[in-house]
Amino acid sequence: MLCRKTRLAVAIAAACSFNHALAADGAAVQLDAQTVVGNAEAAEADSYKSTPSSAATKLDLTPRQTPQSISTISRGQLDDFQLDSVNDALKMATGIQVQEVETDRTYYSARGFDITNFQYDGIGIPFVYGNVEGDLDTAVFERVEVIRGANGLMSGTGNPSATINFVRKRPTLAPQARIDLTAGSWDKRRIDTDVSGALTDAGTIRGRVVYAHENKNSYLDRYAREKNVFHGVLEFDLNDSTLFTLGHTLQKSDANSPLWGALPLNYSDGSATDYSRSTSTAADWAYWDNQENRSFAELAHDLGNGWQAKAVVTHVKKEGDGSLFYVYGTPDRDTDLGLFSFPSEYQDENRQLIGDLQLNGAFALAGRQHDAVLGASWSRSELEDISWYDSSTGTALPPLEQWNGNIGKPLNDAGSNGSDFTDRMQSYYGAARWSLSDRLSLISGARVVDVQSSGGNYGSDKTTKYSGEVVPYAGLVFDLSEQYSVYASYTEIFDPQTETDRSGSRLAPVEGVNYEAGIKGELLDERVNLSLALFRTEQDNVAEAAGFDAGKTFYRGVEGISSEGYELEVSGELLPGLQANAGYTFVDITDANDQHAVTYSPKHLFKAAGTYRIPALEQLKVGASLNWQDEVRNGIAEQDAYAVVNLMASYEIDRNWTVSANLNNLTDEKYLSSLYWTQAYYAAPRNASMTVSWNY
Repeated sequence: MLCRKTRLAVAIAAACSFNHALAADGAAVQLDAQTVVGNAEAAEADSYKSTPSSAATKLDLTPRQTPQSISTISRGQLDDFQLDSVNDALKMATGIQVQEVETDRTYYSARGFDITNFQYDGIGIPFVYGNVEGDLDTAVFERVEVIRGANGLMSGTGNPSATINFVRKRPTLAPQARIDLTAGSWDKRRIDTDVSGALTDAGTIRGRVVYAHENKNSYLDRYAREKNVFHGVLEFDLNDSTLFTLGHTLQKSDANSPLWGALPLNYSDGSATDYSRSTSTAADWAYWDNQENRSFAELAHDLGNGWQAKAVVTHVKKEGDGSLFYVYGTPDRDTDLGLFSFPSEYQDENRQLIGDLQLNGAFALAGRQHDAVLGASWSRSELEDISWYDSSTGTALPPLEQWNGNIGKPLNDAGSNGSDFTDRMQSYYGAARWSLSDRLSLISGARVVDVQSSGGNYGSDKTTKYSGEVVPYAGLVFDLSEQYSVYASYTEIFDPQTETDRSGSRLAPVEGVNYEAGIKGELLDERVNLSLALFRTEQDNVAEAAGFDAGKTFYRGVEGISSEGYELEVSGELLPGLQANAGYTFVDITDANDQHAVTYSPKHLFKAAGTYRIPALEQLKVGASLNWQDEVRNGIAEQDAYAVVNLMASYEIDRNWTVSANLNNLTDEKYLSSLYWTQAYYAAPRNASMTVSWNY
């Protein structure tokens, strides 16, 4: 009989051989996480229920104990609906808008505002321009958590939109392996492998390796993208009290003929354009390659008496290289002429070093038990980028419907410009969960932040410094019964911005306050989470897109912006075999003159996803998802209300093999992917994929 280490080695070898097999025959697939229908392990793998999280307060709290709105996109939901990218995953999250402005650059927003707070395993990570370039893959994540509302306590700033926490896969003690092979529309080919287990007989060293490869064309003319993902983690039990973890993740996204900018939204007479969904402004020689290497080391030590110390150091290196083609102008309705070329080559490198040290545990005071966390964090982000320009800029182009991307490559003979700047942030934070009575708890805390930037950005001085900024936080949770709680929370907002004005200078920080109150429930033996939240935010100097110049968006600061609304969400096992996650959001955003603001963000947003195991045939699981939003506009164009419906089905052949199928955009809805900019492109039409999964 094979020992654990041997079985694990065999599984790793099998994973590697499957990758070579895929290149040879293009078979398909995705793996479902469950193994045996009906047991506890399968139920946990299927679950859509939100789990305890420390992302909001650094205290490990259930959603009901957390005085903010919190959602989870579980591994089960990621697998069921083939949510292989972060963009696809966040499209399922309550209240989140995925602003796909280009094929390989994405912004995220919630409650009408940009999301700029991101975490990996609860550690805040700077996103230099508040966006994702390339295509961030979900193969390395166990789940994705979304904390809506201001989160200055843990993320360094109090942005009132949301915080996205990516929870990475970690090693398991028991050996396990999975291989997913997927094939789909537009020549999509994908392989996922995931192997984990103990590497010593005593189990004191454990490892996990994840690898994913994807290659596909697109419904967009000329566009294609290849992704390669590697994730490796090792855990070492140094002794009974100390755990040391090392990990590294590589994500590489290479795009051919990507969109830089997008389609014009109106003709010169003001009427709306209506291009074919496949229309692209990209040149046939264009490319945009993005690579991210993320390494971390973590040391956790149990101090005894319920206290733990943890230190985490993270190093990130991001590189981008592109030869891109932007189209500007306003076409004539009759001739479709009036568009012009803007080619450019671009390279950037961003290095980040992040450190976080925290101490957390329980203590007794006044005859009651309380929880506390104290910590400090520090980050340095260094960015260098350069753009080369071409003398052919301004060349008149043919009508887009006739455009085949055939144009001369840039000569880079018109000069260059770029950035070289460093952002530093250091902060000290503390929070406590005070047990005021058996039914009432108070969470209080504050973060003291120092922010400093130096260097230049395309000829503009980026030197800024803010010292000793205090971001307080307070929240109350009162248990009405064993199932229901009411809560209220307050935090101030201090949010240094990365957006720049027309001159290239960064906007001053956003300042304001955020209030939230609601009711939460844990129903059906804690299998279901239910929440209703009311919120209001008041802010000054909010960045608003003011135009697009030389291939970059510039912004202006807007005063007196307020946002208020409510959210409802339910997640978990509503009936035996029925897993669901559904949420509705209403947001009303107004300016200082009480006029509707941030009009590219919908007032009404509804999302739902669910799967059901057929009682008479428990190997069969069927499911559907629905995303609906009302109309939006951006000053020059409108997008009518629309709904997108997706379907899925999977069948467990035996305890090791599963086949599944996904159908996206069932009704073939035609809609613009975003009105965040004054250009946009159409989202994908109806498409399908099939997956074969092997699970050990």
